Amino acid sequence: MAAACLARNLGTRNHTIEVIESPDIGTVGVGEATIPMINLFNKILGVSPTDMVRETEATFKLGIEFVDWGGLGRSYIHPFGTYGADMGGISFIHYFLRQSLLNGTWTPEIYNLETAAARAGKFGVLPNNDPSRPSLNHAYHFDAALYADFLRRYSLKRGVVRHEAAVTQVHQDAETGFVTALDLKDGGQVEGDFFIDCSGFRGLLIEQTLKAGYEDWSHWLPCNRAWAVPCERVETPLPYTRSTALEAGWQWRIPLQHRTGNGYVFCDGFIDEDQAADKLMGWLDGKPLADPRKLSFVTGHRRKMWSKNVVALGLASGFLEPLESTSIHLVQSALAKLMAFFPRDGFDPDVEDHFNTVMCGEYANVRDFLIAHYKVTDREDTPFWAYCKHMSVPDSLTQRLAIFERGGMYVEPPYELFREASWFAVLTGQGIRPRSWHPVADMMTDAELTHHTAQIRDLVASTAARLPPHETFIRHCQQRQAS
Repeated sequence: MAAACLARNLGTRNHTIEVIESPDIGTVGVGEATIPMINLFNKILGVSPTDMVRETEATFKLGIEFVDWGGLGRSYIHPFGTYGADMGGISFIHYFLRQSLLNGTWTPEIYNLETAAARAGKFGVLPNNDPSRPSLNHAYHFDAALYADFLRRYSLKRGVVRHEAAVTQVHQDAETGFVTALDLKDGGQVEGDFFIDCSGFRGLLIEQTLKAGYEDWSHWLPCNRAWAVPCERVETPLPYTRSTALEAGWQWRIPLQHRTGNGYVFCDGFIDEDQAADKLMGWLDGKPLADPRKLSFVTGHRRKMWSKNVVALGLASGFLEPLESTSIHLVQSALAKLMAFFPRDGFDPDVEDHFNTVMCGEYANVRDFLIAHYKVTDREDTPFWAYCKHMSVPDSLTQRLAIFERGGMYVEPPYELFREASWFAVLTGQGIRPRSWHPVADMMTDAELTHHTAQIRDLVASTAARLPPHETFIRHCQQRQAS
């Protein structure tokens, strides 16, 4: 992603862009889920939805279904779109809160198009020339290795130089500490002015060389292990990811065109690693296509993601478990900020500080959103869930939860990724029911409120009904690219 972004935005006429990759260092991805911001990244690169379907065995994603999180036997969808239509300068959510008290029901999903389409197994492209109709926001499930290969070819066509070797030594300027060159296992050397560290958890440049430090959040997000394994596809791919809460963590299920990605994210303090692997293999829908691969991690981030002339991306910058599919977004977000502040004539410490402030803030906001999934629950049926329900959480999250529970209000801090609809979906799905709503929602009479909410409900239902089945749309994309 970094090479493709740099090649597309900076070009190789005035810059030399070199990538060092070792074939001996593998990747973990067995099926990757994303959030809608990937569409902006792809648009910048000129990559279309049909390119994604063709190159990466992609399916479309409308949100994430959470099963057994708030309580056993309960499920909800965190969709990518909003609920209803804003009125009177406030969110439709407040009208829904009032309406739910009026009619004694709790059915927010019927006011969200992405949820309605996901439940029906549908997907399609809606015309964007009618502002009165809801839009359909989407992301992708794709094969991470195929996406990487596609972007590698994309980058090479645009003049990026690739070295297939491992780094054996890092050279620094004796006075400034800036990285100056990397020795390669094949005997070569790569000199550079600016280095992007994509070396994973080991952080070869950002940590082993520059000692950036690490902010450990494992006391709030205790899961520290994951097993991942692909299996055969056994059913029509659903247009959403499924996350199922288990005794010591959660299981992901990511449907691709050619297979299904599976994993078990867990805490080894509450379940043995081998036992977790056995449980994952027993839950597969189809025949496994490989042996399970283990990932060990500590949730958190580097205290400095930009240090001197090095910027860390991906696992080299930090790790937040894939519960809300944020890993790829955080890479692309960092790249967008890097492009905005790319140095032309040397390095500015103020730019470095600003980049670190913004990225650390973005990580912290995603952290709070993830913690809420664990903290806001009725579950105490296993030691893991009892710990999560009663653990202390950051003050920033405590305040957000209290404000939301009292009046359904959304607090938006700087650098926020997940907005009001996302917090509403997760917090209410986990079990919080706000006790009140914004006073503007009281301006309608009961009859007017019932009429407006019924109109929105019917519009969502009729729009979802017109969409084609998800797999039909995938075949349509394949036929378009074939022609």
